[in-house]
Amino acid sequence: MLSDTDRIFTNIYGMHERTLRGALARGHWDNTKSILVKGRDWIVEQMKASGLRGRGGAGFPTGLKWSFMPKESDGRPSYLVVNADESEPGTCKDREIMRHDPHTLIEGCLIASFAMGANCCYIYIRGEYIREKEMLQLAIDEAYEAGFVGKNACNSDWDFDIFLHHGAGAYICGEETALLESLEGKKGMPRMKPPFPAGSGLYGCPTTVNNVESIAVVPTILRRGPDWFSGFGRPNNFGTKLFAISGHVNNPCVVEEAMSISFEELIDKHCGGIRGGWKNLKAVIPGGSSVPCVRGEDMKDAIMDFDYLRNDLGSGLGTAAVIVMDNSVDIIKAIWRLSKFYKHESCGQCTPCREGTGWMMRVMERLVSGDADKEEIDMLFDVTKQVEGHTICALGDAAAWPIQGLIRNFREEIEERISNRKMTNVNKALAAE
Repeated sequence: MLSDTDRIFTNIYGMHERTLRGALARGHWDNTKSILVKGRDWIVEQMKASGLRGRGGAGFPTGLKWSFMPKESDGRPSYLVVNADESEPGTCKDREIMRHDPHTLIEGCLIASFAMGANCCYIYIRGEYIREKEMLQLAIDEAYEAGFVGKNACNSDWDFDIFLHHGAGAYICGEETALLESLEGKKGMPRMKPPFPAGSGLYGCPTTVNNVESIAVVPTILRRGPDWFSGFGRPNNFGTKLFAISGHVNNPCVVEEAMSISFEELIDKHCGGIRGGWKNLKAVIPGGSSVPCVRGEDMKDAIMDFDYLRNDLGSGLGTAAVIVMDNSVDIIKAIWRLSKFYKHESCGQCTPCREGTGWMMRVMERLVSGDADKEEIDMLFDVTKQVEGHTICALGDAAAWPIQGLIRNFREEIEERISNRKMTNVNKALAAE
């Protein structure tokens, strides 16, 4: 279990002051200038050496992503955009950073922007996050007043501005290019890639989009060193991670833990175990609603990192939003509800997603009641494969994967419901005669 001295987010529960004074007392903004004077290349190389992978779901190496930004300006400005549009069902980790430990994010924005040659940063925050926006804006105002951001930020001769943009509550704006479209005042619809944002992003300028947690951990990594950070977790899965655990555990929580912790230890140590005991565990969605569910018996010994969950269980760590479901859950109905969500949130730009999400939702609706044929299970699976990988953004994948996980892991339950429904219909017909 991660020791308190190794935690990056020391006020994640809001037990201490969230103000600048509280952040300074906890070691944030500690001689930030000394990090900046070491130069852009040093910061990027340190981040590469740390092994940090993006904490927004995809898990792409953060330092490598930063290195895609142009070394020399061609006359266009560069931008850092922080994706605070935390709209994935089950995910609620970034909001804790923004409302309780906002200065970790703001300091990270300064350092990351400097490393990429960006004098300006936009934080795009989810429309429903009203209080989080207020707390974050107060923290930004404090940082300006203290001279930590703005002209000659931290006395480093680097001018840096940071702006908070409030979205309108659209899930699709969590996709990085749709987020950029929304920032520009247009309808939030994903762009075709290439060009990638590092070549042509916000206002057609070089841009990097990073998740809140990915940026907020940067100052601590650079102060303690990449070797410290890479000392946690298995190879290619380094560092600490915020896990947001919800559902049928005794104590749902958001907790910072070492990567590659076992699922059993995570639940027993921080959540007080599964409601009704481990035998009552039916299924787990380990990384937010878009990743496939896993059967409870397969999940108990699981290692909570990117590679194990993908390679060994056919799921993913995603945002580390762990949704736990016990035997009281109607798993077919739960996945239908997610299908309904993705159908509702599709922007409609791509035909496979626009038509496929609605079709999958309607078939799932009939599977919930059992009013379907068993042959339709394979047909539904085939349609998910036609949607997956055939859309501009990953929303098509996100709609397909939960259904694929359901069919792979709970097919017998679907078939049993269809059989029971047919038997009920037969009995009703006989009774009517």
